[in-house]
Amino acid sequence: MIERTFVLLKPDAVQRGLMGEIVGRLEGKGLKPVAMKFMRIPKELAERHYAEHKGKSFFSGLIEYITSGPVLCMVWEGENAVASVRTMMGKTNPQDAAPGTIRGDLCQQTGRNAVHGSDSVESARREIGNFFNDYEIQEWKRSVDPWLFE
Repeated sequence: MIERTFVLLKPDAVQRGLMGEIVGRLEGKGLKPVAMKFMRIPKELAERHYAEHKGKSFFSGLIEYITSGPVLCMVWEGENAVASVRTMMGKTNPQDAAPGTIRGDLCQQTGRNAVHGSDSVESARREIGNFFNDYEIQEWKRSVDPWLFE
């Protein structure tokens, strides 16, 4: 099933110069980018994005961190895109993430794990809506698609 997912490259990924590598991994998998935005997240948007963590001990630190520098917000489209990105990211704690995953290969600590990806199609819709307007999401055909999909 073709679906869309939201991917956020966090401030540590941006500062460490990992944007190109992570985008390249997603493209290499065969996912199609349909929106990208380089921005600094306002506090109100960060709190809305991480609302399920409100009240937890790490919430204020998370908000401070995610608003501390620029991030790359993206929407990717592909077959089972949510699950594909989650698998590619690896476990939340990089120490537990498998080699070959983004976090397993590129990260050291949970608090600096480089990337956020939607955990369900419903979350993806909500997160995409938080960060992108309809006109920012592009519908386009790739000539390579017949070589990726039967």
